[in-house]
Amino acid sequence: MRVLLVGAGGVGTAVTRIAARRMFFEAMVVADYDPARSAAAVAALDGDGRFVAERVDAGDEAAVTALLARHGCDVLLNATDPRFVMPLFRAARAAGATYVDMAMSLSRPHGERPYEECGVKLGDEQFAEADAWEEAGALALVGMGVEPGLSDVFARYAADELFDEIEEIGVRDGADLTVDGLDFAPSFSIWTTIEECLNPPVVYEAERGWYTTEPFSEPEVFDFPEGIGPVECVNVEHEEVLLVPRWVGARRVTFKYGLGQEFIDTLRTLHRLGLDGTAPVTVPGADGPVQVSPRDVVAACLPDPATLGERMRGKTCAGTWVRGVKDGAPREVYLYHVVDNQWSMAEYGSQAVVWQTAVNPVVALELLATRAWQGAGVLGPEAFPARPFLDLLSAYGSPWGMREQ
Repeated sequence: MRVLLVGAGGVGTAVTRIAARRMFFEAMVVADYDPARSAAAVAALDGDGRFVAERVDAGDEAAVTALLARHGCDVLLNATDPRFVMPLFRAARAAGATYVDMAMSLSRPHGERPYEECGVKLGDEQFAEADAWEEAGALALVGMGVEPGLSDVFARYAADELFDEIEEIGVRDGADLTVDGLDFAPSFSIWTTIEECLNPPVVYEAERGWYTTEPFSEPEVFDFPEGIGPVECVNVEHEEVLLVPRWVGARRVTFKYGLGQEFIDTLRTLHRLGLDGTAPVTVPGADGPVQVSPRDVVAACLPDPATLGERMRGKTCAGTWVRGVKDGAPREVYLYHVVDNQWSMAEYGSQAVVWQTAVNPVVALELLATRAWQGAGVLGPEAFPARPFLDLLSAYGSPWGMREQ
């Protein structure tokens, strides 16, 4: 397997550090718009000759296709933000490469009833091309991070091995992470966080299909394991709600994120001020007016999440809560994966949130390389058997857990 990794930020760099310890691939080309970032990611790997640094514009389909061909890469792993999903998705198809991402094509709210009906849903643009991928015998494995990704694997595992009938699948994400000396320092891309938190959340119900609600709706307190404890979680737009019902039978699917009131208030303030917008606005510059996206300004004003590891304390938990029936009796479980920032920094030099995101696509790549996972079309993680993934994740030194509720 020869991999083109596009994006050498926090997650992309963590991918290289995790992959460097495995032998399932022949080469990994690390490409970024900023050549200094890709060069730094490769330089940190102690001369591992399988890794090569390149520069590429993720929005330039032709350039990405050419880079895949030049290095003979048969897999494209997308570690950029969701704006670049479609150009990279199309570039992989043009080059005849397998495509893997951790977030899906962007949604667009319903023009008249945004908090009741779906407009363009997450992943719709990719699923619209599913037939062409399948007919070509090509695979696009979409949503293969931690959430979406591992959370979807947990849903498939629950359906296959733990339940006869499933009433509800609810992804629940919470943490007790703090960052020394900073009042507001998101541990993941603020661009992506704004997108998923301020868009209308999607809920799935078997009798109703997909529908939307108000941002931060239906608050609940969820007790997270391994000492994290109770965290208030709210509805957030996320890919699992669009992926899980395609392959796993459940009467209801939700995603709730433990944000905290201060974080929610900050996001609402950004929205009121229009600073969550992505359309460029004109502002004065030293050499005359320039156009800039307000959201990009917010991102530029905040510290890079990849640099926060030394100042972070605590754990992050990603997991899937499932309620249903087994052998005629009610059952409720929480399948989860916890990463301690102190461990991930000591072991890999990557902060917990980006490391937890990065480990899952590397596990998936290894399963594709060994053909333990194989398929064609545009497929989510729950389209594949869960047990090989969970066993290999544990073999990577990062075990998962299950709690009976």
